[in-house]
Amino acid sequence: MEERARIPYSPSDVETKWQRIWEDRGTNAFTLEELRSAGNRYYQLMMFPYPSAEGLHVGNIYAFTGADVHGRYRRLLGHTVFEPIGFDAFGIHSENFALKQGIHPMDLIPSNVANFTRQLRRIGGMFDWNHTVDTTDPKYYAWTQWLFIQLFNAGLAERKEAPVNWCPSCMTVLANEQVIGGRCERCDTPVEQRRIAQWFFKITDYAQRLLDNLDHLDWSDSTLKAQRNWIGRSEGAELHFPIVGREERVEVFTTRPDTVFGATYMVLAPEHPFVDLVTTDEGREAVEAYRTEAQRSDLVTRQKADKTKSGVFTGGYCRNPATGDNIPVWIADYVLMDYGTGAIMAVPGHDERDFEFATAFDLPIVRVVAGPGEDGGTPLLEAYVDNQAGTMVNSGRFDGLGVPEGKTAITDWLEAEGLGKRQINYRIHDWCISRQRYWGPPIPIVHCEACGPVPVPEDQLPVVLPRVEDFRPDDSGISPLARVEEWYKTSCPECGADARRETDVSDTFLDSGWYFLRYPSTDFDDRALDPEITQRWLPVDCYIGGNEHAVLHLLYSRFLTMALAELGHVDFEEPYDRFRAHGLIIREGAKMSKSKGNVVIPDPIIEEYGADTFRTYLMFLGPFGEGGDYREAGIQGPYGFLHRLWDTVVNSASGEDHPSGSVADPDVERKLHQTIAQVTGQLADLQYNTAIAAMMEYLNAVRAGGREAARAEVEPLVVMVAPFAPHIAEEMWERLGNESSIFDHAEWPAYDEDKARESDVQLAVQVNGKLRGTVSVPAGADQQRAEAAARAEPNVARFLDGSQVRRVIHVPDRLLNFVVG
Repeated sequence: MEERARIPYSPSDVETKWQRIWEDRGTNAFTLEELRSAGNRYYQLMMFPYPSAEGLHVGNIYAFTGADVHGRYRRLLGHTVFEPIGFDAFGIHSENFALKQGIHPMDLIPSNVANFTRQLRRIGGMFDWNHTVDTTDPKYYAWTQWLFIQLFNAGLAERKEAPVNWCPSCMTVLANEQVIGGRCERCDTPVEQRRIAQWFFKITDYAQRLLDNLDHLDWSDSTLKAQRNWIGRSEGAELHFPIVGREERVEVFTTRPDTVFGATYMVLAPEHPFVDLVTTDEGREAVEAYRTEAQRSDLVTRQKADKTKSGVFTGGYCRNPATGDNIPVWIADYVLMDYGTGAIMAVPGHDERDFEFATAFDLPIVRVVAGPGEDGGTPLLEAYVDNQAGTMVNSGRFDGLGVPEGKTAITDWLEAEGLGKRQINYRIHDWCISRQRYWGPPIPIVHCEACGPVPVPEDQLPVVLPRVEDFRPDDSGISPLARVEEWYKTSCPECGADARRETDVSDTFLDSGWYFLRYPSTDFDDRALDPEITQRWLPVDCYIGGNEHAVLHLLYSRFLTMALAELGHVDFEEPYDRFRAHGLIIREGAKMSKSKGNVVIPDPIIEEYGADTFRTYLMFLGPFGEGGDYREAGIQGPYGFLHRLWDTVVNSASGEDHPSGSVADPDVERKLHQTIAQVTGQLADLQYNTAIAAMMEYLNAVRAGGREAARAEVEPLVVMVAPFAPHIAEEMWERLGNESSIFDHAEWPAYDEDKARESDVQLAVQVNGKLRGTVSVPAGADQQRAEAAARAEPNVARFLDGSQVRRVIHVPDRLLNFVVG
């Protein structure tokens, strides 16, 4: 028979063809009717990207590919998968880049989005381009403003003055997470503290619900732990310390009410409103000088445990409610006004920071908890901080109680005396959404002298961000929009008087806090969320994103969903049923950065090897949740694998004279069912690298010894490889005689456990626990058969010769151990 001409694999041709076909057929897009009628729905979500000028980097593609693999896998299982994409394009990153380049962000962002769209299409993602969002589009941020108004009307948004981290270079407020070592993470400028009137969402009202719901979420343990730590529930007591000579009293929250007898001084935050009350005339100059200096320090540095302790005595005193003693009141910058009550009872004997402070300023240190082998007179060379094992001492009638019992007893006593009460506190603070920058959605509020803050009527949304050529921020702490008089001057929607628009813009976390809700409703311009479609598709089935967003983005998104549920806009409290964080990619053992010049640029790699090879290689690098090391030579493995698969399917199994029946070789058949079982389980758990390795191993078995593959041997492999390499899978599926897309009409291969079971297994044979040989036995062989095979093995027989076998331990299909003596 004349040999057929072999058809070469051209990634570029295959991928261009199938991307065009997907677009023409609408393979990945939903019509409105399909969104309304689809059954077996599955919402696969990935964190939408910030469209930088540099374009997509390898980390983006790693994340998007991992999410896309899972979405395509679910589609092949028979789900109707909705996989949208969008662009998180507002914010300081875009604005700073625009300032640096001398380009207006309204000109910069559209070109960046166009470039990202090109790249995202090129990697072959299953994205529904009919349902995309761009946070800078007025059609999107009209509904972001609508969301703000819903929370404002519900009493969940308020404007108040608060201390903030201020970067004098970026000239904007920074979150604590954006301050590294006292410096701005973006520009490395020392950060200051300011007090600015800003808008806050009352996320603290939802703290306990946010905490409780974590018990029911299918999220990775590390993410759940990060959320719990950030919410930070603390059980304790609020104690009252009367100010000597005045009627007022200082309230403190403590998780250690058992140590109140050891409180030898008080510390107030420099911003505490009672500082002026307790400060004497003699101490006022020093106190004011210290308060001025404290304002120059950022909030993060003030909290650092290793920071040198500083403070000033106010000259005033409070009365310890337990001892009745007058104790001095100090101010110190390690106490923050926005944490707890802005005041602490200082117990230097049992708190490390208080011990350091007391040592530095020669303040009394009293032991009120004794550890094992200690008593009330045992000197304290350092703070004793065990809050479980100790026994109370020097605490009057409570001496001898254990710490847990002491907490309860002292709280009961002070509560009865009107000097305290049980209290639960949370570390989480209200969400500051104001930004004094230009590039963001204007906050939809009008300030009227008579009416106060008034929301813009919903039928007047969006409040469009005007094009301002001079959008550079200044050191005033006021948004550039405050310089545009013709924009901010308006009339009050309630009384018609002259009024002023809010000139702050909202935080990008608000844009990204609800985008997943908008995706399925982008067909509608007259509503943020279509009730019917939202009910059908939400909450999100699977969300994949970066660990850097495991706290704030997810927390804010959860809060907004809870608030919308409470207001009747959605019928669920949690936005994401399942969340998995992906790992990070490094290159040749080093972290990638522009300064090192080692960032992997995807476009030339895709041009040379194809998107399918690039996708497969990225998923092969290592566990998806951990990331991997990108090495130039490593891509050859997946590149060769796809070429061999093409050759096997297209030039062998798809030919007219190919053997098309069932798998004839029992070893290949067994390997096939083992591979299907492994890949099926591992794709569900995002264990992509080992699934790819299993498919590579199976293809080697199919091709071993130059054998020609049967269609039944390779068709299941084509389906299994499709989530990773969708273009080549579509082409091979077509060449196997199928007309429709593999993602619409292929069935995920099933496996037979009996056929996957090995016919023979290698049994380890030990004598007194030491390996003396291995024998081949039928799978499932009983002890009698296994023992007979083991005794026939020469080396085992040598160690058994002349010995008395006292016992035989048999672990079926794994181990046989002779115990001799």
